[in-house]
Amino acid sequence: MNRLPKIFLFLSLPLYIFDQITKWWIVFKFHEPLSTDFHSPDAPEPVIEGFLWWWRIHNQGVAFGMGNGTSWAPIVFLFVLIGAIALITVFWRKGAFANKPSRLAAALLIAGVFGNLTDRLFQGFWLEQHEDKSALTRLTKGYVVDFIRVKIPGYEKIHPRSGGFFPTFNVADSCISVAAVLLFISAFRPEESEITE
Repeated sequence: MNRLPKIFLFLSLPLYIFDQITKWWIVFKFHEPLSTDFHSPDAPEPVIEGFLWWWRIHNQGVAFGMGNGTSWAPIVFLFVLIGAIALITVFWRKGAFANKPSRLAAALLIAGVFGNLTDRLFQGFWLEQHEDKSALTRLTKGYVVDFIRVKIPGYEKIHPRSGGFFPTFNVADSCISVAAVLLFISAFRPEESEITE
């Protein structure tokens, strides 16, 4: 357990890199949001007409944009992500991820959490509207880049104000969501005697 498990090298690292590449592609493709808004002034770019679009959204909060626009969210959620990495590390070392679904979940969590943590640490420094501000101020303007906009038939019945659009997300969010499903599945799987990574 002293060496880095292969699953992090061959799954977490490529997903983390893919997450960052896609986010920077969006940052360079779309203009940054105005200071009073959280989405790019550019129109969403259709990928699959009526279903999938690319669009630049800044999320300083958590799921569904909770905490956006508050002074505390960027710092609080920065520390939440750091805490999550610490907990995953502790649980891994204690053998809590004892079957294949849970180990996959851990690797996906690492990719997703590091992806969004990187955004919160560095994206605020690239905002033109804050380029003359102090480093601390720019750190507090950190945000997660969300860009995958999907319209799901019937979703407006669950969330009427959504217009059918699921909250915009990114690759890291997808990793975290799949990890949550795998953790649920792993609860019904027996532990395996040893970890082979």
